[in-house]
This record gives sequence, C-alpha cells and structure tokens, in this order.
Amino acid sequence: MGRILAIDFGKKRTGIAVTDELQIIASGLTTVNTDEIFAFLKEYVSKEKVELFIVGKPKQMNNTDSESEALIIPFLQKLSKEIPQIEVKRVDERFTSKMAFQTMIDGGLKKNQRKNKALVDEISATIILQSYLYSKS
Repeated sequence: MGRILAIDFGKKRTGIAVTDELQIIASGLTTVNTDEIFAFLKEYVSKEKVELFIVGKPKQMNNTDSESEALIIPFLQKLSKEIPQIEVKRVDERFTSKMAFQTMIDGGLKKNQRKNKALVDEISATIILQSYLYSKS
C-alpha cells in the first residue's frame, strides 16, 4: 500500500499533507512555493511510494466552482503529464481554511503564530486529506 498525498493548491503557496503507509493517519508534511510544486512532487514520489493524489476542489456556498478553480485546472493538466502514474481525485475544500485557523486556536498557537499562512495551508491540506479518509471508510 502506498501513501496518499493531499495538495491544497494556491496561487503563491501549496500545502501538502500525507498519510502513513497504511493510509490511516493524515499528517501535515510541508508548504511549498507553488512555482516549485512539480520539483517537490517529483522528488517526493521518487523517494516514497505514493498511490494517490488528493487535490482540493474549491466550491462556493451554492456548490458552483470557486474562482480559484481556474488556477487549479492547468495545475491538474500538468500534474497528469508530469506524474501520470499516480491517480488524482478531487475533494471539496470548502471551509478548510476556517477549520485550519480554528485548529490553530484550539491547539493553543499564539496570535502571531496563527498569522503564518504557510502553516494554514499545510493544515488545510491535512483537513482535505482527513476528509477523504473519512469518506473512504
């Protein structure tokens, strides 16, 4: 069994989360500058067995695609060309940023630590991945 890697794609930064090899626990991995995402993913999959990519799907409250989906489509097209051996699934990412921020508060992070947008992106990717794991079971 390989890991599942979740991607919270953003214009500037992309949050990454990953499961353990048994696909039980989702953990934040890192945040990568978006212009370096393909180099990071290629290096990671060369070292770790990854079975599936989960990519957040931003939706509006009325269930239509968010404006940022227009940025994600070209990323997905390039991802399928650059790393074609790994399947990609999409997961609704509504409220993940709010949930990530609340997680930071609940975890006792101080106000200036909560301003760390890279950490918010990483936690958001973890929430997306955890949501996928829950839906699978």
